[in-house]
Amino acid sequence: MTITQLEYAVALDSFGSFVAAAEKSGVTQPTLSMQIQKLEEELGLKLFDRSSQPIKPTPQGKKVIEQARIVIREAGRIYEFISEEKGTVDGVLRLGIIPTIAPYLVPVFVKNIAEKYPNLKLEITELTTAVIIDQLKNNQLDCGILATPLGESDLIETPIYYEPFVAYVSLSNPLSKKSALNASDMHAEDIWLMNEGHCFRTQVLQICHDKKSNNMARSFTYEAGSIETLKRLVELNNGYTLLPELAVRDFGIKQMKMVRYFKSPEPTREISIVTGKHFIKRGILEALIDEIKAHVPDKMIHGKGKRVAVIE
Repeated sequence: MTITQLEYAVALDSFGSFVAAAEKSGVTQPTLSMQIQKLEEELGLKLFDRSSQPIKPTPQGKKVIEQARIVIREAGRIYEFISEEKGTVDGVLRLGIIPTIAPYLVPVFVKNIAEKYPNLKLEITELTTAVIIDQLKNNQLDCGILATPLGESDLIETPIYYEPFVAYVSLSNPLSKKSALNASDMHAEDIWLMNEGHCFRTQVLQICHDKKSNNMARSFTYEAGSIETLKRLVELNNGYTLLPELAVRDFGIKQMKMVRYFKSPEPTREISIVTGKHFIKRGILEALIDEIKAHVPDKMIHGKGKRVAVIE
């Protein structure tokens, strides 16, 4: 039994396909299949039900794979420990980031961190909060950048910055007549929302003091999958939406005329680096946090005086 064989088994469990698992592992499909077969022969049991699509582990295989994840994680800690002792920032960091943060944060830090730390390989994937949490628990990701708090006792949250919400208001909407808004001005029946599964939706509805949208006043309803779609809905239709403040810093004069800021205390979301309890790549994590903080406005670094929206 080898670490490599265990890694192949974990990959097949994660992706449910020999083709996808082999591609992710950087080997040919026959190589991955042969190594898993050798592992099964050595253990004397079938790890996977190959007749199912996607391929799933057998009941005994599921227990083996759970232990394999632990073994792989602990073996990796040896290399991480050596890197920490040397004080170097190198190795691989698998980072998940939610879609309402990624477009406005990743482009501003990824180039600099690559230039500063040429021996660090960042693997960044845009995923929903629920998927990132699941992959952190299964050791498929090292860390995530998420809106917090999450209420997950087996994950560690390290706040990085506090991002205010701003309103993006159609010029034909009565709210556009106000120079600044209160959270009490927000009503869910007139707002364009992200679809279910996005924590951003939950936070916006919380700010609106409502738990559901009632769009009966409109002739149609639409729940967007991206912030860019929300912006276009406001620009071409009546109504308004809420945006994270980083989303507006590249706006032109015309778009900024539709932006309305909130009076103090501003509704705000807490953005954190989230890791598992056994995470050890502290040097890499600190370098990433420092780089992110260098590229967000100073006012966002501290959460004092903010009303943080809580994910429920």
